[in-house]
Amino acid sequence: MPVRFDSKIVLVTGATSGLGRDAAIAFAAAGAKVVVTGRRTDAGEDTLARMRAAGGEGIFVAADVSRPEDAQRVVETATSTFGGLDIAYNVAGISGDAWSKCSDYDITAWNEVVASNLSSMFYCMRFELPEMKKRGGGAIVNMSSVAGLVSTPGGVGYVATKHGIIGLTKAAALDHAADNIRINAIAPGVIYTEMLEAGMKAHPPLEKQMMAKHPIKRFGQLSEVTKAVLWLCSYEASFVTGSTLTVDGGYTIHAAEA
Repeated sequence: MPVRFDSKIVLVTGATSGLGRDAAIAFAAAGAKVVVTGRRTDAGEDTLARMRAAGGEGIFVAADVSRPEDAQRVVETATSTFGGLDIAYNVAGISGDAWSKCSDYDITAWNEVVASNLSSMFYCMRFELPEMKKRGGGAIVNMSSVAGLVSTPGGVGYVATKHGIIGLTKAAALDHAADNIRINAIAPGVIYTEMLEAGMKAHPPLEKQMMAKHPIKRFGQLSEVTKAVLWLCSYEASFVTGSTLTVDGGYTIHAAEA
């Protein structure tokens, strides 16, 4: 039987494209009231239209959750509109400088990627958790990456923040286990998105290089990550907290053997 989220109130950050958008549509189709947020209004409204086309209900809130006041406003809007918050999927983030070595990494780029990837996760949870406590529990999934488990040359900001998200998730899970709030991270491998397609067009050798890192010999699909996230947020995963679920086609085991 498909997982259902009838009567649940769900917040998805970074929902204007890719993994966030796909999950928002899936939550809405599964009966949840979904609050989606991102910086691009046109793209956010498009996500909302797709949710409604799937038979769901929700709202879009334009916000930049790397700013604590925006993260707070999004959560307050969710609770004032629908009466509470049960589930959060914190996806928002950026890749940063993917090519420079640590010794050459731009300091401004470092500050941007830390704010967008790591600080935003803390800000979101900081305001999500009290609302979930009022409801008697909840579930949070934070977007990490295989880059949070292994490393690659270049992109020190992305790798550092994705590792940091896993540590943040574990610490928060311990802090709030007694509140009946489960907090987990998801660590996808390379997933086929519009951003990936653009990157491969800009750097043609990239496709072959990245494909070689996946023993399953293909990139992941959005729906394969979304299904794992919905499971983590459901009662079916009621004994899972503080974990990092890899959805990576064998990427991390391949890296461990290399």
